[in-house]
Amino acid sequence: MAVRPLGQPGDLGWVVMAHGELYAEEFGWDTSMEALIARIMADFAASSDPRQAGWIAEVDGRRVGCVLCVPSSGPSSDPDTAQLRVLLVLPSARGLGLGDRLVSACIDHARSVGYRRMRLWTNSVLEAARHIYLSRGFVLVEEEPHHSFGVDLVGQVYELSLV
Repeated sequence: MAVRPLGQPGDLGWVVMAHGELYAEEFGWDTSMEALIARIMADFAASSDPRQAGWIAEVDGRRVGCVLCVPSSGPSSDPDTAQLRVLLVLPSARGLGLGDRLVSACIDHARSVGYRRMRLWTNSVLEAARHIYLSRGFVLVEEEPHHSFGVDLVGQVYELSLV
């Protein structure tokens, strides 16, 4: 088991594919989720911001998880706020502590480059991820029903103070 920096050939595409396949299988989400992840990964790859970073979790040399730490974006963006994105651990690797290790890498990196807080957007059906976020001290700050990825969901925003 290892958590390594994202950056090997195939990493970007794997993140997109894994999200598309897993969320379709587990939650019946359509390809608009995969398209969103593709945009996130393209933005990550095109950015030269030294404060961003990404990680891949591996078991026996196979990719099984991922996460990104990027500058916050959108209408409430703030230069002191990092954004945790694309956390995923494949079912075959769940229960090994990799989700917590990925989130820890993201939080530790954000602190090391001077961010004062971290935000993330998720959906309430992603219970395992929410458990990790809450165990690390994230607090729910927004919740709103929406229709995305072909289904009705409840979007959630969590924040963590890094100071």
